[in-house]
Amino acid sequence: MPSPFRPHTLLVTAAILIKQDGTILLAQRPEGKTFAGLWEFPGGKVEVPESPEAALVRELHEELGITVQPDSLKPFTFVSEECATFHLLMVLYLVREWENEPIGREGQNLAWVPTNKLGEYPMPKADAPLVPQIQTLLG
Repeated sequence: MPSPFRPHTLLVTAAILIKQDGTILLAQRPEGKTFAGLWEFPGGKVEVPESPEAALVRELHEELGITVQPDSLKPFTFVSEECATFHLLMVLYLVREWENEPIGREGQNLAWVPTNKLGEYPMPKADAPLVPQIQTLLG
């Protein structure tokens, strides 16, 4: 019998920022946040009434200080995962164009990582399965 409890869906959006040399930006979750110390693709929650694209443009500016034009976001894939108290739906975009150099505005460490080294960075459960897809695309 199915559970009467239906967790809400949390919609988040993330960017795979790719420099011209092919490296990809990872951000390390800062102390005090869920999954602290793990590496992830930057992004965040979609707020009502934002579109995923508008949320990602906002999050990248807030977290990294970069400006991304919505038409620079190229849909890549998504992750759908049951978590303890919610269902995660994460939409990912490839981003190759932005203004300013990314900096960790929330105290997070940043790393530009070669595609073949992505698997060496510990990631949250939702991000880790994306590594082979990215390596196939950019390898």
